[in-house]
Amino acid sequence: MTSPNRTDSRTTVATRRQFLKAGAAAAAGATSLAARAWPAPAVLEKRPPNLLLIISDQLGLDAIAAHGCTDARTHNIDRLISRGTTFIESHSSSPVCSPARSSMMTGCMPVETGVISNDRPIHPSRPNLGQWFSEADYETVYCGKWHLPGGYPTEIPGFHVLPVGGGQGDIVDGYCSRACEAYLHQRSKDQPFLLVSSLLQPHDICYWAIQGKLLVPPELPFPGVSNRLPSLPPNLHVRPKAPEKLDRIKYESFSDDQWRYYLYIYYRQVEMVDADVGRMLDALEDTGQADNTVVLFTSDHGDGRGRHQHVSKWYPYDEAAKVPLVVSCPGRLAEGCEDRTHLVSGIDIMDTFCDLAGTAPPKTSGRSLLPLLEQCSVAWREFVASEHFIDGRMLRTERFKYVRFPGDPVEQLFDMQADPWETNNLYQDPQYATVVEDHRRMLARWEKSLDPVEPTGEANRRKPQAKG
Repeated sequence: MTSPNRTDSRTTVATRRQFLKAGAAAAAGATSLAARAWPAPAVLEKRPPNLLLIISDQLGLDAIAAHGCTDARTHNIDRLISRGTTFIESHSSSPVCSPARSSMMTGCMPVETGVISNDRPIHPSRPNLGQWFSEADYETVYCGKWHLPGGYPTEIPGFHVLPVGGGQGDIVDGYCSRACEAYLHQRSKDQPFLLVSSLLQPHDICYWAIQGKLLVPPELPFPGVSNRLPSLPPNLHVRPKAPEKLDRIKYESFSDDQWRYYLYIYYRQVEMVDADVGRMLDALEDTGQADNTVVLFTSDHGDGRGRHQHVSKWYPYDEAAKVPLVVSCPGRLAEGCEDRTHLVSGIDIMDTFCDLAGTAPPKTSGRSLLPLLEQCSVAWREFVASEHFIDGRMLRTERFKYVRFPGDPVEQLFDMQADPWETNNLYQDPQYATVVEDHRRMLARWEKSLDPVEPTGEANRRKPQAKG
């Protein structure tokens, strides 16, 4: 699969008149593409490949067997990795559901999509994958969790939605993967498809933290698994000096044995999502579409898993910030490749899909991964960035991770080669003063390069009660 000629040019930014027109249409609930604030993509004449985007929820990069995890059996994700390229330096644009998903759908950072926290819609000036690819003669289909806003809506701009109801991942993911399986078996093959399958597991682990005392009692409920509980992470009780918004986050309700049981449950939920991934891969093979379908598997963010006494997400440590990103199309793209060098992000999905489809992308902050998938020598980004708690920022360079929150005197600098568990904050070490200053400059330069929009409104905001 040969990539088209690449330039640094992007489609033009919407004018103020276009912006206001699109905003008014969105406010009125209009979905007509005539009111959009972005131009239609250019399309090549030859038929491009099908595109399958599989999104997990709360799956850390190193919770996969092929990535070194010995506590979960992930035969199907491993199969995908063996047939494609896996990016080990893959980071969430913001390790929380809605912001990260807005980046996957648009190629823009959350501050550029308006989705700076959960339950916000994407700004009308930013086309999502469905809107963009439906104009490129793709059949665009969505199934599963959306959260931009709404958990499982029946209508999503730009997509035909396969409804699956709602609920926790152990119930709804089976409906989702089976609906996608049925679609792949029954679809018309007259045009290429873009199918997004958004699975929820292992997100159900959230309830084990929320209801920790009930679900993980001091005397563990299943003694038969006591000799199979995972080992504890070496940084479980390590709390490096951190900005105040990070320092206040820790989960102290579990004993060490309870933490091990929590991890055991998490890895069983990882195995659940692996089974659903396998069902869709099998459907591609059974229907003869595997050799012309690019599968991209990723997650919105990871999970704390006891590291730094964390559960869930939000923070810039690797347990939340690093996510799988695997791209596979056997026979067309390189197979069995592990990229440990290039820094990539969910913002790269839009550009990658457009490059594969031979169509120009909208204005994004991402880059196409296709040159890397084709193992071409190409200049790459110096760092990857992510957003945290709306105004916090993280930069990851080849060796270091830098974290800063405006107005907070505490910064963070970790040597990720010497200290991969992020235990020693070096920001006050005189030996690293120049490194800190370099990262400050990179952060300032990066923020100036962005095209932020006004944050969109939060859905389901509670209205003040009238006083009688």
